[in-house]
Amino acid sequence: MDAPPPAFAPPPSHSTTKPPLPMKAPWQSVAIVGVGLIGGSIGLALKARGIAQRVIGVGRSEPSLAEARRLGAVDETTTDLAAGVATANLVVVASSVASIGELLGLIDAAARPGTLLTDAGSTKGSIVAGWEKMRRSRRCRFVGSHPIAGSHRKGPAAAAADLFTGRVTVVTPAKATPQQDTEEVAAFWSALGSTVFLMPPKDHDRLLAATSHVPHVVAAALAAATPAESIPLTAGGWRDSTRIAAGDPGLWADILLDNAPEVVRGLRRVAGMTARMQKALETHDRRALLSLLERAKERRDAVGS
Repeated sequence: MDAPPPAFAPPPSHSTTKPPLPMKAPWQSVAIVGVGLIGGSIGLALKARGIAQRVIGVGRSEPSLAEARRLGAVDETTTDLAAGVATANLVVVASSVASIGELLGLIDAAARPGTLLTDAGSTKGSIVAGWEKMRRSRRCRFVGSHPIAGSHRKGPAAAAADLFTGRVTVVTPAKATPQQDTEEVAAFWSALGSTVFLMPPKDHDRLLAATSHVPHVVAAALAAATPAESIPLTAGGWRDSTRIAAGDPGLWADILLDNAPEVVRGLRRVAGMTARMQKALETHDRRALLSLLERAKERRDAVGS
C-alpha cells in the first residue's frame, strides 16, 4: 500500500522553508522508543497506512510492550535499546521530555551511521540544542518534532491509528540541519496524516507555551483551587475547563520546567487579563466586563469547535 500524499500547511511568516518532499514508502524498519499513547499511535498509523514493513517497540516495561504487541501497534518489542535501534532506518523517540536528550545520545551510539532520528517531545529548545552541541561527532541524523495531538490518557491502550489525522505536527530543524533531513522528517509526519509546520525550536517553545503549556497550568490551578465541597456540583463547564489537568503530573512537571521562561511570560499575560476582569467585578463595571468576555469569545470562536 502506498503512503498518502503529504499534507502541508505553509509555515508561519517568520519561517522560510519549502514543502516536504513526498514520502519514500515504505520504510523497511521503524523503531519507536516509548510505546505509550503517542508511540503506540505512531505504530498503529504506520501499520494501518502501510508505511513501514517492520515496526519495533522499545521500552522499559514488559507488560506495556506486550500490550502494544497485542494491540498491533508494533511487530516486535525489546527492552534492549541498542538492539531495538540497531537495524532501524528511522527511530522515533516518544518518551518523556526529560529523557529524550539522553536517549538520543545512546541511540546515536547504537544505530547505524546515517540513521534518521526524530522525537515527539512537547518542548524543543533544549532537546535540539543538546543535539547540536555535539553535531560534529554525531553518527546519525536528527530533526526535532512535536505532534500536537494526544489526550490526558496514557499507555498503549489509549493509542489510535488516526490520532495524527488532520492534526498539526511541528518540525523544528536547527540552522545546521540539512534540508533533506528536514524534508524526510516532515514527509514522515505528513504520511501519518499530519499537517506539518516548520519553525525554529525557540519559536515553537514560545508559541506552544501559549497554546499548550500555560493552559495546562491554568487548568491545574482551577482544579486545585476548587473547594472539595463544590466537587459534587461540578458539571460540563468545570470538567471541560479542567480536563487536561488530569494529565500525568510527572510528565507535565518536566514539560513546564523545560520551558519555564516562556510559561512564566504566558502566565503573566493571563494574570494581567484576570486582574482586569477582577477589577471590573469589584467596581461592578458591566461595560468593561462585557468587553473582556466578548474579546475572549471572539478568540475562542476563531478556533472553531
